[in-house]
Amino acid sequence: MTDENKLTPITVITGFLGAGKTTLVNYILKEQNQWKICVLENEFGEVAIDDGLVIVAESLDAPEDLITMDNGCVCCSVRGDLVRTLGQLASRRKDFDAILLETTGLADPAPIVYTVQTNPKMSDNYRIDSIVCLADCKHLEAHLDEKKPDGSINEALQQVAFADKILLNKVDLVTDEEKAKLEERLRTINKFATVIETERSRAPLDKILGLNSFNMESILSYDPNFFDAEDEKKIHNLELVQSVGIKFEGNLHAQWFNMFMMDLLRERAADLYRTKGLLSFHGQGDTKFVFQGVHEQINFGPAQKPWAEGEVRENKFVFIGKNLDRKELTKSLMECLYKEDKK
Repeated sequence: MTDENKLTPITVITGFLGAGKTTLVNYILKEQNQWKICVLENEFGEVAIDDGLVIVAESLDAPEDLITMDNGCVCCSVRGDLVRTLGQLASRRKDFDAILLETTGLADPAPIVYTVQTNPKMSDNYRIDSIVCLADCKHLEAHLDEKKPDGSINEALQQVAFADKILLNKVDLVTDEEKAKLEERLRTINKFATVIETERSRAPLDKILGLNSFNMESILSYDPNFFDAEDEKKIHNLELVQSVGIKFEGNLHAQWFNMFMMDLLRERAADLYRTKGLLSFHGQGDTKFVFQGVHEQINFGPAQKPWAEGEVRENKFVFIGKNLDRKELTKSLMECLYKEDKK
């Protein structure tokens, strides 16, 4: 098994055109001096960085095909095959602190995550570090409210739902009241993402890079209050996409839980953007299990640290998606608890 610490972290940046991604990338490439970052622009980016700074990496085998900046960062454009581009970068990856993959207009990063995690050439060299959504404070509300003709979930909602971090940009263009209202709405959609306020895309890079916030164990650091049931009389959630946290004590029956998850993913994979879990199984001693998923792609395994002596065996689950029924999910999960009189 590859040591995660030796893998080069990839941060995926999503966000609408106009949110400030080009400004963020230019800031990384030209102004900051603390990080050496390789910026990969996807070929669908409508605005070239700095009017033509980005080049197309047709033959990355030759280092001169990358543009190297004064601060040691490099930049290139991905045309066609991301695997090919990352494969050709592998020999140079140790020159960089991180890789930042800019994805204009991409609503669903699942294919990127899947490729990096399942392709041996990728998983031996890289890991997904986090998914960051750059959001424009001034126009985000309108993007979130956009109605798709076929009634499907719009891209802005999906980008917020998938994110580990949300960079709320251009906060200087709205009032404190507007900003507070927007942050409350973001928490309804995805209360497990960290919201970071920025102006003119000057992001604190130490808060979005190299934090391994996409790993399976991220659930261990969540605020316990995230898992408490909201007072449903007070909160009438009208969002199409929302986040649900569930917790309860006890040991799960491994077979029943696996069957529940298989059924859930078979029936609802498209609706489930992100899932995470912290689990205690009957018959597994002190081993603490964690999982995280994007749609039907689930990573599952033992946590680095076992259950401590005297620690309450509390299972925790995170679901972010559309049409989620908290009561139904809680009921179904609790039916997976091991009961002494049944095998």
